[in-house]
Amino acid sequence: MRNRPLILLRALLLSTSQGNILKHSTDKKKKKRIVGGIVGAVVLYILLMAYSILMCIGYGQVGLIDAAPVMCALIISMLAFIFTVLKTNGYLFNFKEYDMLMSLPFEASTVAACKFLYMYIKSLPWYLSISVSMMIGYGVYAKPAFYVYPIWIILGFFLPVIPMLAAAFLGFLIARIGAGFRKTNIVQTVLTMIFIIFCFSLRFIIEGIFKDDKVTETLEMTSQITDNAAGVYLPARWFSDAVTGNSVLGILLLAGVSAALFAAVFALVGRSYRNINSALRSHAAARNFRMTGQKKHSVVQAIAFKEFRRLTGSTVYITNAAIGEVLALLLGIVTLIFGFDTIVSVVTQGAPIDTAILRPAIPFTLYFFVGMMSTTACSPSLEGKNYWIVQSLPIEKKTLYQGKMLFNLYLTIPVMAFSTLCMCVSAGVPVLDTILYLLLGAALCAFSTAWGCVCGVKHMRLDWENEIEVVKQGSAVAIYLLPNMFVVMGLVVLVVFLGMRMDHRLLALILILIASLLAALSYLRVLSLSRRRF
Repeated sequence: MRNRPLILLRALLLSTSQGNILKHSTDKKKKKRIVGGIVGAVVLYILLMAYSILMCIGYGQVGLIDAAPVMCALIISMLAFIFTVLKTNGYLFNFKEYDMLMSLPFEASTVAACKFLYMYIKSLPWYLSISVSMMIGYGVYAKPAFYVYPIWIILGFFLPVIPMLAAAFLGFLIARIGAGFRKTNIVQTVLTMIFIIFCFSLRFIIEGIFKDDKVTETLEMTSQITDNAAGVYLPARWFSDAVTGNSVLGILLLAGVSAALFAAVFALVGRSYRNINSALRSHAAARNFRMTGQKKHSVVQAIAFKEFRRLTGSTVYITNAAIGEVLALLLGIVTLIFGFDTIVSVVTQGAPIDTAILRPAIPFTLYFFVGMMSTTACSPSLEGKNYWIVQSLPIEKKTLYQGKMLFNLYLTIPVMAFSTLCMCVSAGVPVLDTILYLLLGAALCAFSTAWGCVCGVKHMRLDWENEIEVVKQGSAVAIYLLPNMFVVMGLVVLVVFLGMRMDHRLLALILILIASLLAALSYLRVLSLSRRRF
């Protein structure tokens, strides 16, 4: 049957469809959670579309609207590549339903291709929201012929394919290399972390490349950079030629190359697909293992250690939960090596700023990374269908959540303390101020831990099929992440402003009290939620 891959894809979509659950489920709490998730996603789509339209308005106001199609292609391609790198391990490799899918009468390459298409369809609304909104902005200023709109919309479906295939192939190579080692998850995680850090630093690499160009106007420089990028990244050029120049060749190349690469990548991936997944799902035993005396730990510490094993055993979990800590460590080390003034000069692009006024913002700057993701926001849901085992254990839910919070404190406070010391030493912060910043950092970590646990317990989701649905797409993570991220950015500005008008030590003491109070209230809320039945 030639339509067997479509049958498999349809089954995957139906089994995880929120609309299907909303239609047939009788659980009112589950329906409310789904409706809330849909409303939140719609709000994010609207914000993303508004930002894209404003970008086109900026291009149109200065007469550079012809650069909009190239920018649209580059933005979608960049997002598709980065998002796919983060999701490849959970969707294509080491996924939960692997044994069930591989037992079906499908070839390995077909299963891999269907999982890729599933990932593509789940991410497509994000890419189409950018594409359609930028098309609207382009149409207002360029006033193209009517047939440009259907061309743009159709090619918008092809724009993410090539970067997603490139990211999936990169994930395949990382998994293939990692599968050759005994500690497959650790090797794969390290390789993925290295690539993610490279993506974060790409902005400074690009800036260094174009720094010597004698370009004075920002928008002209942006247009020049996009033109240069389109010359290197051909799919963006094909899309631009098809939209602005009515190039039939551009249309055929973008669609044809996408289809050809899709077939080639999964023909290659299919050859090693079973071997890679088998290696990732197996665990080697140490040859020199010896039975020694067993240490006795409290129940809370045992749960914290269990969470540590859960984190290190999942590439998706650790790359999302620990990337902030890695970036905070790198920021602290880089600041200590190159100097606080140098880092501030690079970030502000040489603006004449007195770095002393930025010292109170050090804990919040580091917390932006350390508090980016709290393990407690997703760890309750990661228990999944094994949650009944947890409920059958002779421990209270309060103890379970305390263990999960303890692990997050073990993960965040040492990183926060080390990075704070590095930045304070580099910035020449007095000893008393440094101690206050350390206390403030610890209070912020406590708040992040407790607030994340509130979100994780209140919006617990146990019926997931892939851990990405909890770690990256769960409502608990979104509710924790978005307000926390925007509030921290606002606090950085507020603290710098207040630091110019009041004593830094008094300001730090006030912030410590506020953060500690919020952490205590969140912890009490966790205890209250632990007495409920889920």
